[in-house]
Amino acid sequence: MLETKLAASVLEGNRLALARLLTQIENGSAQGREALNELFPHTGRAHLIGVTGAPGTGKSSLVNQLARHFRQKNKAHPEQSDSPEEAPRVAILAVDPSSPFTGGAILGDRVRMRDLSGDSGVFIRSMASRGSLGGLAAATSAMVQVLDAAGYEIILIETVGAGQAEVDIARLAHTTLVVEAPGLGDDIQAIKAGILEIADILVINKADRPGAELTERALKSMLQLAHPTQHEFHHHGLFESRETRAPDNPEEQNPGTAPIWIPPIHRTVATEGRGIEELVEAILRHAQHLRETGEWRRREAARMQAELDQLLRETLVRRWRSQITEEQYHQVLKELVERRVTPWQAVTALTEGER
Repeated sequence: MLETKLAASVLEGNRLALARLLTQIENGSAQGREALNELFPHTGRAHLIGVTGAPGTGKSSLVNQLARHFRQKNKAHPEQSDSPEEAPRVAILAVDPSSPFTGGAILGDRVRMRDLSGDSGVFIRSMASRGSLGGLAAATSAMVQVLDAAGYEIILIETVGAGQAEVDIARLAHTTLVVEAPGLGDDIQAIKAGILEIADILVINKADRPGAELTERALKSMLQLAHPTQHEFHHHGLFESRETRAPDNPEEQNPGTAPIWIPPIHRTVATEGRGIEELVEAILRHAQHLRETGEWRRREAARMQAELDQLLRETLVRRWRSQITEEQYHQVLKELVERRVTPWQAVTALTEGER
């Protein structure tokens, strides 16, 4: 079958087949789903790194520098490589705003990542958000799985930066970077605890600009509120929990407490490559922490559950819509608009046939 041959070509490292399959999955084709079924047993090995934050913080430039650094130094998953000298393969999935005219990705040329184009170990793919809340299109998870099966050990997922709805990225990535920049209303942005709570690492990019110190101070202050930590300790044969606040220095943790991860704050100037090495080290420390504490497996399970629930909702709604006529649906909708039925009564009428 065509989809079986396509999946086999992807496993063999055929970049053209990979690009074609990603297009089929983004378009929701049956061939794409069948090929993904073939590839799914080969997934679960990549480190998924989400990069999110407000527009204008330099996420694309930061992703570009991270990819270059991972390729230059073999620091990621050396235990998974047969050749210790071989650098990890890196994939970049950039979820861009949709064009209002074509529905495609506006920033599809990825002009900021042009210097990566000559590296065969890097694969860059843009996809349109298509109005998806949080900047993540519904097909993002499936496309990540294909890149994982294709042998890319590091997958960088850059999102639109649409605000607090970016929590979607936390359900997909193992490590989430929230990028801020001086001069973008830092105090107000930092108060958005929904953003801070999903951060595994906070990045102040464009740190050479005036106000970087104020941005860091605001983030540290809000981090105290947004990230209370739970310390578990064994007391008289029982596990007890005590809430504490994140210390100013993430490296300082009380001895004898359960291992916890407090999001560190890193300054970078992506256009000059400054601070990238330290940021990569923090990303690798976080991956090690996830594996040592069992959090990696828990996040994988949560991600699979979220995807399963989403697919169930889509399938059940599609099956339900196939069982009623458009006339029935619009009749109930008309009664709802005219306030002759309540929303709950409308749902009952459509799902149970009660009028």
